Amino acid sequence: MFSLLLGIIYLAFISLGLPDALLGSAWPSMYLEFGVPVSYMGILSVIISLGTVVSSLQTDRLARRLGTGRVTALSVALTAAALFGFSVTHSFWLLCLWAVPYGLGAGCVDAALNNFVALHYESRHMSWLHCMWGLGATVGPYFMSLALTRGAGWSGGYRYISLLQLGLTAVLMGSLPLWKRCGRAEEPGKTPQLESQALSLREIFRISGTREVFLCFFCYCALEQSAGQWASSYLTLCRGVAPETAARFASLFYIGITVGRAFCGFLSIRMRDDALIRLGQTVLGIGVLSMALPGPQLLALAGFLLVGLGCAPIYPCIIHSTPARFGVERSQAIIGVQMACAYVGNCVMPPLFGVLADLFSAALLPFYLLLILLLMVWMHRELIRKTKKRKR
Repeated sequence: MFSLLLGIIYLAFISLGLPDALLGSAWPSMYLEFGVPVSYMGILSVIISLGTVVSSLQTDRLARRLGTGRVTALSVALTAAALFGFSVTHSFWLLCLWAVPYGLGAGCVDAALNNFVALHYESRHMSWLHCMWGLGATVGPYFMSLALTRGAGWSGGYRYISLLQLGLTAVLMGSLPLWKRCGRAEEPGKTPQLESQALSLREIFRISGTREVFLCFFCYCALEQSAGQWASSYLTLCRGVAPETAARFASLFYIGITVGRAFCGFLSIRMRDDALIRLGQTVLGIGVLSMALPGPQLLALAGFLLVGLGCAPIYPCIIHSTPARFGVERSQAIIGVQMACAYVGNCVMPPLFGVLADLFSAALLPFYLLLILLLMVWMHRELIRKTKKRKR
């Protein structure tokens, strides 16, 4: 029963990643057709991100009222509808309207699925599931490329993905009885989620350790996105790396995260979540220092790859350890806020570095990443200290 549902959740995580890179791959064609500046992609990205923040914060209430299975199915259906809306829209402002359900669906399904897996499955599955998300994020642009080369245009790419999401919605709706049985059953070594009222934001922030875990999550996502978006520019402008080589290593950065999570799934059999988080932070630190040290280009390129590998275990391990730290009855509420912090970090910190690069220099990137990393390490140490103290 748990194995069958796990297969469905793997499909859901692949589906979750499919739309994430679509906008970036389609925008060079889209902005010309709509007759808007290229910078308008930022407007759509902000609307989608705000929607994910809002829905992540509401996931606890929705999951308690509807159950994780229904929330997941309805969220995927909402995303499918938004993607289809993108495919038939010929106005930028209508795109902005469709971006609202796009973000609302993505945030809710992300928080709900992560909590369900953290409650009912082992740490290795969390790593492998996020590896599947990376696979989906890699395949999505391929579908867009296929649509563009076959003359279907960017709208065809969105339509292909919306149909895949619609098919997954049907699978999820058919599996609802399985979600209910798995939610009630107790897997060996796990505790079923308790029934209680949804927590308010004020109540969540009063729980010892939540502020630290939220800042830790914010820092991780800020570091990952800042490195992913700005490292190519840093390598080209500050280390003299050819633009095509820098672009190739930018793709390897995300491949490194995906492959790293596959390996971390095996490491988690022997290592606990906190140990894997510390290992990732250590590799991240070595990578950032390699980028900062003067020397041959190869040193900076190797550092960039190490940053990607170091990122691999942190996100899934923080999520998976949440029920053990804070209790299963609180985990959905806390994971929802964690997701919201992730999207805030994604939105705020990369543009902030862009401002710093304009005012000073792009050469500040390794030091910017290092400051974020040090704050994350500090918050993780404080998180362990406070949660251990509460358990005594």
